[in-house]
Amino acid sequence: MATPNEATPVALVDAVLAAATACERPDLVRRLTAARQRMLRSSTRVLVVGESGKGKSSLVNALVGAPVCGVDAVSPTRVPTLVRGGDTAAAQLLLASAAVPGDPALSGEPQLERVTVPVGELPAAVAAAAAGTSGERRLVRAEVELPRRLLGGGLEVVDTAGVGGVGAGADLAVLELLPTADAVLLVSDASQEFTAPEMAFLRQAAALCPAVACVLAKTDAYPEWRRVADLDRGHLAAHEVAAPVLPVSATLELLAVQRRDRELHEESGMPALAAYLRREVVDRAHALRHRALLADLRSVTGQLSLALRTELAALQDPGHAERFVQELETARDRVDQLRRQSARWQQLLADGVTDLMADIDHDLRDRTRAVIREADEAIDAHDPGAWWDDFAAWLDQRVAAAVGDSYVWATQRSEWLAGQVVEQFTRDGGEALPDLTVGDGADVLGQLVELTDIDRGVLTVSQRVLIGMRGSYSGILMTGLVTSLAGMALINPVSLAVGLVIGSKAYRDDKAVRRQRRQAEARAAVRTHLDEVVFQVAKQLKDRLRQVQRTLRDLVTDTADETSRTLTEALRSAQRSAKTGTADREARLRVLRQLLDQVDRCNRDVERLAGTPVAAA
Repeated sequence: MATPNEATPVALVDAVLAAATACERPDLVRRLTAARQRMLRSSTRVLVVGESGKGKSSLVNALVGAPVCGVDAVSPTRVPTLVRGGDTAAAQLLLASAAVPGDPALSGEPQLERVTVPVGELPAAVAAAAAGTSGERRLVRAEVELPRRLLGGGLEVVDTAGVGGVGAGADLAVLELLPTADAVLLVSDASQEFTAPEMAFLRQAAALCPAVACVLAKTDAYPEWRRVADLDRGHLAAHEVAAPVLPVSATLELLAVQRRDRELHEESGMPALAAYLRREVVDRAHALRHRALLADLRSVTGQLSLALRTELAALQDPGHAERFVQELETARDRVDQLRRQSARWQQLLADGVTDLMADIDHDLRDRTRAVIREADEAIDAHDPGAWWDDFAAWLDQRVAAAVGDSYVWATQRSEWLAGQVVEQFTRDGGEALPDLTVGDGADVLGQLVELTDIDRGVLTVSQRVLIGMRGSYSGILMTGLVTSLAGMALINPVSLAVGLVIGSKAYRDDKAVRRQRRQAEARAAVRTHLDEVVFQVAKQLKDRLRQVQRTLRDLVTDTADETSRTLTEALRSAQRSAKTGTADREARLRVLRQLLDQVDRCNRDVERLAGTPVAAA
């Protein structure tokens, strides 16, 4: 099979795939088939995150040029909306059975039911489905396809849920999606500088995602947006977060489209945002995928060329076949030694995973213990019943920050462990490995349990009077008996005054006892809540670590097996060539020359593709 003069990546992969098939290498065929599927499914995902009411959905609508996300301030975004490119405009709701726990995340799941809706009716359909009008089914996400030039390069824009703000526990699923995203846009309006939860999220996003940008929305509504932008840049510099601040006005962009005003379009800031996405996100993601594809193609063509050239040399020079066999046996012995030495990287991986699991549990518990100490101090200082709603919101943010930091730390430690294993494998003589890809975000963190309510300590007037009367009864009775000796009535002004004093003290004592009971109930509720958080989050983090372990183990093992298979096939071919007759030798030489010519052409096209700009490729 001849490679085209101007080989596209798909055509080149098909050509190398045909050569691997002709050489009867099913292991390399599987590797190239997987690489081809990754290339065809390649997309660049951008997560748009932010607190409710900051203009997140309006930004997505202005960016894609269609009202696909609801912008109702009363009913904020509750489920993600994914917008990708397509030949025609189309929208679908993805529903799952309410009995299925967790969210299947942003990847196709077999149990999801797709319901087609008109694009213009999508926001209303999403609001109705999210409110629970779909019966036993629950809405997981919405997907939209639009024929837009911005989305033509595989760009996917995801409007994430904003209920509760960036730091709320219900939005921790965004953290799990960060490693699978190519960029994150944090939307904050120009009314104020970054809040503490927004800065905490930016630090976490910068540690997990290759590109992070801050979008300063609603610049048309706040004349002081330039000063706010400078303050935001100062906060980013102080926290060492490399993220640009892009002022944008979705309202001006909408007016510019309606009036066909280019100057207003430039003033909206949308062209700068679109240029950033193309240059810093889409082009960078394409470059990384281009490099991974070249690594796969070079590895496969190199292994095919080694086997073919060895057999061809043995057939062309039968007198030196024995020398070829000895050289190949030496090479195979090195591979066998590498496989025997695999106990090193396997032991390193097993020990690292065991230690990391213990460290994850300790780190998560240490962070939650700090939250418990802060919560105990707040509960001891005030009556929790009067401000329990505010306390629950504060605890929600503190738990989200602690879990987020623990998740970032666990992800970074997992990447460090993967690097150590790959380095050990290469040091032992193994081939350089392709880029490691772990998971697709299908195991997102589910919504955490809510903090249970406590007795608010609110008493009606009748209840307060009853408590006072119960405490003052004994005082009135005893004082009345004493004063009756002086000829006074049982209930007289003196006994009433004493009863009032004693009743007031009894009410205060009862109030203190009830407050202590509420404080104890609040402390128990906090500990129960955090125990549940640790249980759920630790399970998710350990599952992800096991996924890293399995992926890394399979990747290293497959790479070693491919190299061993190549040398074994070359050795077998060289041994077989020494016993081949003259007629069979000539026929085999013709086949080998054709295959080698095919592989060499593929190799030249691979190097030509390596020198081609990524955008053109």
